[in-house]
Amino acid sequence: MSTALTSWTLRFASPLPGLEDAEGFSLREIAGAEGLFALEALEPRVRMFVADASVYVPAYAPVLPAFAVEAVGLASPADGSVLVVVNPSADKTTVNLMAPILLNPSNGVCLQVILDGGKYPLRAELAN
Repeated sequence: MSTALTSWTLRFASPLPGLEDAEGFSLREIAGAEGLFALEALEPRVRMFVADASVYVPAYAPVLPAFAVEAVGLASPADGSVLVVVNPSADKTTVNLMAPILLNPSNGVCLQVILDGGKYPLRAELAN
């Protein structure tokens, strides 16, 4: 993902699970934290943090289904960016590797993909 990105308007190809009625998504870079973003919806007002997987979990290489690649308008999964939802807490910070968000950086279309097989955890601890 481009480090020049500061803010994007996003469109989900299919609603985010649990946020089916949310509208007006944007992705905003967090200053001073390369690869960390705030994913925000205008209605209802929601904010969560997502991280560029290539920066925070570089060994993460999920096999993304063809339907997801097609849904966001990519020719190949390698042309997209993979974001993971960040779950901060007082004890530790984890990321959701079971349900990455595939983003087409060319058009702002994205899709959260729930991976089958149990290979990746819902809460993987981030290394310090």
